[in-house]
Amino acid sequence: AFYLLIAALVGSRLLYVLINPSRYLENPVEVFKIWEGGLVFYGGLILAIPTGIWYIKKHALDLWGTADILAPSIAIGHAIERLGCFSAGCCYGRPAELPWAVTFNAPESLAIVGVPLHPTQLYESLGEFVNFLILIALRKKQTFKGELFWMYGLIYSVLRFTVEFFRGDIERGFILQWLSVSQALSAILFIVSVVMLLRLRKRP
Repeated sequence: AFYLLIAALVGSRLLYVLINPSRYLENPVEVFKIWEGGLVFYGGLILAIPTGIWYIKKHALDLWGTADILAPSIAIGHAIERLGCFSAGCCYGRPAELPWAVTFNAPESLAIVGVPLHPTQLYESLGEFVNFLILIALRKKQTFKGELFWMYGLIYSVLRFTVEFFRGDIERGFILQWLSVSQALSAILFIVSVVMLLRLRKRP
């Protein structure tokens, strides 16, 4: 878990830097200022997976059995992490006229100040708490190794793709005007998760 945490921090920062290269080419020192925001979950996941595989192989552990043990923890950890995003104001939502819209007033907030916004951080946090509960419930009915891990990927990909429609921070990067980088990665994760669930289900 320690190595996964380090890999996730490095990967999440690297992806953000790659999405916003001009800012960091002009000021390379800014790359290390993670307290100013700029961590992309998918970047962390992309780097943590090979790190986890390396460690599992090195210690001759069961790959999918270990992944299943980690999956609920990833979900609950991500749910708590999004509460941190909400506290900092990063990953904020689009302007909204809703009873549950949130207005950030602190000058040091990373969100737009003084405007009611979708609390997208709380949307994702709640979704990941639900993801965690689903995985815990599914663990009792698990029929093959790898099922929990790829169910996590399946559920999260749908959650993140949906929440992205309500996000207001343009720094997260876009492939098309209507498709963010995270939505594209969510679509890939969804397809890979479905394929892996079908493949692993057929294994003896």
